[in-house]
Amino acid sequence: MSVTLRFASVVKSNTRALRIAATATAFIAVATAAQAGTATDTFNVTATVNNECLVDASDLAFGTYSISSGAPNTASSNISVTCTNGTTYAVALNGGVNGSLATRQMRNTDSGSTAKLSYQLYTTSAYSTVWGDGSTGVTQAGTGSGTAQNLTVYGSMPVNQAATPGSYLDTITVTVAY
Repeated sequence: MSVTLRFASVVKSNTRALRIAATATAFIAVATAAQAGTATDTFNVTATVNNECLVDASDLAFGTYSISSGAPNTASSNISVTCTNGTTYAVALNGGVNGSLATRQMRNTDSGSTAKLSYQLYTTSAYSTVWGDGSTGVTQAGTGSGTAQNLTVYGSMPVNQAATPGSYLDTITVTVAY
């Protein structure tokens, strides 16, 4: 009799397990049937890139001017222009705060001094084309690539200037039109 009870108990236990498995399968089938359809849509991802330029200019230092020198003082500096890819631009230099495009001048920075030294800025090391604003002298044109583009400014101070001792300074404004 104990063998029969154990067999009945095993059958009962297996029957429960089969019912649980059948119920779980039914729930999965219902859940799958509920997810049988799909719906889709799209959305746009957008951005706007405007024409833009950045400029960074380094100082130009002539060093010491000697009245006994038989050759002009020359020096150069760099202007770095970064514009968005494809943006056309023109770089202009003004005449400074002490002179004009035709005659740029540095002023002696000693208190009360009115002494000036003439100089000029050029587009090449041949010192033949004045870098100006387009009305006097030329501008430097380019097309942006998205990376920095370097332009060299060439400066020259003529000989035989009646120089007063001291430090001289001028400030040039760089304008990038785009």
